[in-house]
Amino acid sequence: MNSWASRLAALLARDRRVILGITGSPGAGKTAMASRIASTVEDAVHLPMDGFHLADVQLQRLGRLDRKGAIDTFDAYGYLALLQRIRAQDTETVYAPAFDRDIEQPVAGSIWVAPSARLIITEGNYLLDDDHPWPDVRSTLDEVWFVDLAPEERRRRLIARHVEFGKSLEQAQAWVRAVDDPNAERIERVRHKADLVV
Repeated sequence: MNSWASRLAALLARDRRVILGITGSPGAGKTAMASRIASTVEDAVHLPMDGFHLADVQLQRLGRLDRKGAIDTFDAYGYLALLQRIRAQDTETVYAPAFDRDIEQPVAGSIWVAPSARLIITEGNYLLDDDHPWPDVRSTLDEVWFVDLAPEERRRRLIARHVEFGKSLEQAQAWVRAVDDPNAERIERVRHKADLVV
């Protein structure tokens, strides 16, 4: 059994419901890791933070569309409120938004957390950040694991992803330099706060 699997087993043995956070820099493989973990546990729910991206219409209003993915382009308080509901509620289904990469927009009510859900895996960039309300987000999570990947490979994956979803190669490279890399620097500064690095 690998280190994260044994650690997860211990968490599930301890609590009736576990909320596990997966964080790391853009392109590190958070979604793949969360999906892999979810596939190992019956009644697990994968709940990405990306569902709390502000819609483009709001980002335009705020003048932040050109740096979508930065910490202030998410509804952090909405995300916190959802996690608090999931932590407190074990008799009713809780509905959560997802993020549709084809339209690059959040979609309300796409994910359901049933009362029977034993494991909720939530993944996102800023789960360990020091700015408010992220410490409160962290307090709702049983553990936060940090996914590590060499910067060169992360950038290669990010560029490929941006191209896949419509950017030219030049636009993708410019976006990684201007938006993803600064976000990664911020995320890497707090990796020491993670319970596990994978």
